Amino acid sequence: MDNLFRDTEVSGVGERVEQLAGSGAVRIERIVSSGQSSPAGFWYDQAESEWVVLLRGAARIGFADGREVHLTPGDHLLLPPHTRHRLAWTDPHQPSVWLAIFFPGDSG
Repeated sequence: MDNLFRDTEVSGVGERVEQLAGSGAVRIERIVSSGQSSPAGFWYDQAESEWVVLLRGAARIGFADGREVHLTPGDHLLLPPHTRHRLAWTDPHQPSVWLAIFFPGDSG
């Protein structure tokens, strides 16, 4: 047994990403951010769907069309394949803890 809120220290400049479970084309990750953001001009453009929920902290996700979504604990969103997005901001004062589920297709 483990706890999603245990060991939320982030060392270095990147987020902390840990695969918790997975089988075939499905994987579940815990991501911990603390003041991180994507580099200027960088976009995630994944071939798979990603469903993500923010469990703790605060964050903003930016999209290639100029939209930006502010997330607080409990907020979740589905990113269909090839939805260009980036981590625009995470709270530098407290760790942001995410749960992300990656899977094929765009149904949810």
